[in-house]
Amino acid sequence: MTPGATDLARPATAPGLRIAELALRAPSIHNTQPWQWRVHGDRVDLFADRSRMLAVADPEGRSMVISCGAALHHATVAAAALGWPAEVTRMPDPRNPDHLATLHMRAGHQPPRAVADLEALQQRRTDRRRFTSWPIPPERLARLAASVATDEVRVVPVTAAPDRVRVELLVSRAATIERADRRFAAEQRTWLDHSAVDGIPSELLPEPRQGASGRVSRFVDEPATEDTRGSIENSDGLLVIGTDTEGPAAWLRAGEALSQLWLHAMNDGLSVVPLSQVIEVDETREALHHEVLGGLLQPQLLVRIGWQEIARSPLPRTPRRPLADVLLPNGRRR
Repeated sequence: MTPGATDLARPATAPGLRIAELALRAPSIHNTQPWQWRVHGDRVDLFADRSRMLAVADPEGRSMVISCGAALHHATVAAAALGWPAEVTRMPDPRNPDHLATLHMRAGHQPPRAVADLEALQQRRTDRRRFTSWPIPPERLARLAASVATDEVRVVPVTAAPDRVRVELLVSRAATIERADRRFAAEQRTWLDHSAVDGIPSELLPEPRQGASGRVSRFVDEPATEDTRGSIENSDGLLVIGTDTEGPAAWLRAGEALSQLWLHAMNDGLSVVPLSQVIEVDETREALHHEVLGGLLQPQLLVRIGWQEIARSPLPRTPRRPLADVLLPNGRRR
């Protein structure tokens, strides 16, 4: 039996708890898992958990909401695979900006890709190890970008040599600015080996490259004077997830697009690593907006795409909080 296929037997009642549980596998900034869920019959509500927002790196809550958007897409994938496709209402309560979405489920047909999508969701992980040196053909990168169908979001491949050089310089600049600020370093250290159920385990960070003085990771202190170029290799595919507008509604859809992109990439044999530093720093985000996207889109996330070595063993998945920790009582308002 295909892994994950056992999950496709339709429950007798709306499987809201199972959908919320599967959504916990979504990626999030620093693995903070900044979401809460409320389940009541055929309705599932998603809330942002501001107690897990990064005060230094993410003071506006952009990355928090993008993370929640990825969880929302995971939930809709799970619902469809379980035979309960969901109609989503985003930002349903103007009085409560932390109420990000409501899923209304109805019994229906499982889509043809249900097994593959559910399996990809369950196997998804962030592998920060270096990709192989095999480049991603531009046409393959373009197909992957075009496969994302999220309203008000565009995924833009960065393939022209001048644009790639500019993006790499902006990533380097953002990393230098963040490392020079002790607050960023302290916040990052907080989420390294944070607990048994969240944060980034240090054992999952990549080993130093030959000749490098430290790990190639934002989670380990490095001298501010170190040359940070090389975080993007020539063979890496680069995609920018952009939106027509700014604000929480746009950020939520950007997170949905990230999840959709990630699952499609996995089904295509590709690996995904989000790079958020260039978005976290105002200076580099504005430069990306004007100098790479021509002022046409608001950049929400830079994504690195490539192939992992076939002989590598898969990394363990990062830990997740138990469902009970993120469930809100049905009668509780937020």
